[in-house]
Amino acid sequence: MVPGVLYIPTRLWGFSGHIQTIIHSIVGRVKCPWPLGERVYLALTDGSTLTYDLYQPLITTVEDDITVAICPGIGNSSESVYIRTFVHYAQCHGYRCAVLNHIGVLDSVQVTSSRIFTYGHTDDYSAMINSLLKKYPTTNIVSVGFSLGGNLISKYLGEAKRPANIIGGVSICQGYNAVVATQWLLKWQNFHRFYLYVLTENVKSIIMKHRHVLLSDDIKQRYQLNERDIAAAATLPELDEAYTRRVHQFPTVKDMYSWSSSLNYLANIQRPMVFVNARDDPLVPDNLLEPVKQFASAHNQTMYVELANGGHLGFYEGGLVYPNPVTWLDRAVVSLIGGIVMSHNDLLVAKRTASSSMLLDYGRARWGLLFAVLPSAAPSVRGVIVAVLKLLLSLFVSKPRVEFTADTPT
Repeated sequence: MVPGVLYIPTRLWGFSGHIQTIIHSIVGRVKCPWPLGERVYLALTDGSTLTYDLYQPLITTVEDDITVAICPGIGNSSESVYIRTFVHYAQCHGYRCAVLNHIGVLDSVQVTSSRIFTYGHTDDYSAMINSLLKKYPTTNIVSVGFSLGGNLISKYLGEAKRPANIIGGVSICQGYNAVVATQWLLKWQNFHRFYLYVLTENVKSIIMKHRHVLLSDDIKQRYQLNERDIAAAATLPELDEAYTRRVHQFPTVKDMYSWSSSLNYLANIQRPMVFVNARDDPLVPDNLLEPVKQFASAHNQTMYVELANGGHLGFYEGGLVYPNPVTWLDRAVVSLIGGIVMSHNDLLVAKRTASSSMLLDYGRARWGLLFAVLPSAAPSVRGVIVAVLKLLLSLFVSKPRVEFTADTPT
């Protein structure tokens, strides 16, 4: 549990992970706002057109310049209801937000290359981060990912050296290991196949929506695609065998899943990370959570938060039947972002204090050396030199400045 952010699920149905997940999929959030922002278009080197939506903070009393870089779940975008609710809540707490629109998801943006989004390619998210740093070179960035987006930001932070402006990340309801997760979802128990079918149809609908580009004669010949096999795919592994792994040139689907899994990159993350999961998430079984628990217990920059209830991206709270407009997840993630920012500021203060102490020790050593060589018969000269040294040291050694962030809501 996040300290100070108590979770009480909606009384009548909030203790069922299945109901929480289904309501999230159908309704999203209640009384959802529509935050106003600007859409940024990026032309990538492979010919793809990438967009992200940029939202400015709604209050200006927060001293820190923080940008929350959001990666939504599979087939989601800035127009998804749960993303809009979170963005508005973060804006109200003084944070700028940038939301990646997965390629192919938005009806208003045409696909311009032979691909859509994938489970493990982080180039799109990296392009958004680079664009943000061009617009705001001094901003500090907190990466936030939901479901598939949690996998992508974790892999992004662990697979290569990333900009120093990124000060931490929050991952929500990801599965960490695509190989094991897919094997588990292929089972018929506990509606697993039903959820897999919904995910498959979601991705398939995106491919078919842009089939005039993605399944053109040239593309089908280049990657040996069979449109009938794609249309007939009943599970994600079948769809990925017929389309995804061929377009991205993986030898097998298992190889692609293994390469895409964030679990294989966690050890290389050099930033504070928070992982949030629910035990009753019907898409993420308990055995997928054990590795990240062990990882968090062995790394002091990592925190793992597990709740008994919440489902997959649900976390509805309050009321008997009708939940609150803002979920526990929205409140908790904004609080976690505030904690990451405060931790970053504390670290900067500690570094400045240590640097000042080292410089003072160096100054004292130089004084001692100077006193050793000064003639004892010239006390007036010695007094003048000491006064000058004190003046110079006061100019070069500044006192550490303590920075404060806005109070984090609870």
